[in-house]
Amino acid sequence: MGSPRVPMRESGPRANQVIEEFRIEEERLGSSTVVLTLHGEADMRVASELKDRLREVVDDVPSAIVVDLTYATFVDSTALGILLGAMKRQRASGGRFRVVAPGTEVRRIFEMTLLDRVFELDLSREEALAAAADGRPRVDAV
Repeated sequence: MGSPRVPMRESGPRANQVIEEFRIEEERLGSSTVVLTLHGEADMRVASELKDRLREVVDDVPSAIVVDLTYATFVDSTALGILLGAMKRQRASGGRFRVVAPGTEVRRIFEMTLLDRVFELDLSREEALAAAADGRPRVDAV
C-alpha cells in the first residue's frame, strides 16, 4: 500500500488546512463489485500506488468498479489519466466503472476537463452502487 504519508501543512490560501494523507480503502461487495474509496490528494506523488491498485482490481475482472472520491480533496491530471485508463480496461472486459463525485471541487475538475461526459459520475455511493448493479447508463446519456 506504500509508505504512510504524514499530514502536511500548505502555504498559500489553504495554509491553515491540514492535508489528509492519501490512502485507498477497498471493499468487495460479493464477488462482483469492488469499491475503492480515495482519501486525501490523488496527485502525481501517489500515481504509482493508485495505478497499481486499480490494475489489481481490474485484473480480478469484477463486473463493476466504483471509485468513490467523496473524501478526495484533490485530483490532478495524472490521477484523471489513471482513472481513464482503468475505466477503458474495465469496459473492454465488459465491466462497469462508476465514479462517485459529489458536488465538490473534485466534481468541478471533471466538469472543467469535460471528463464528466466520459465517466459515469454519481453524486453518492448508494447511487453508484445501484447503477452499477443494474447496468444503468448515465442519466445524461439517455
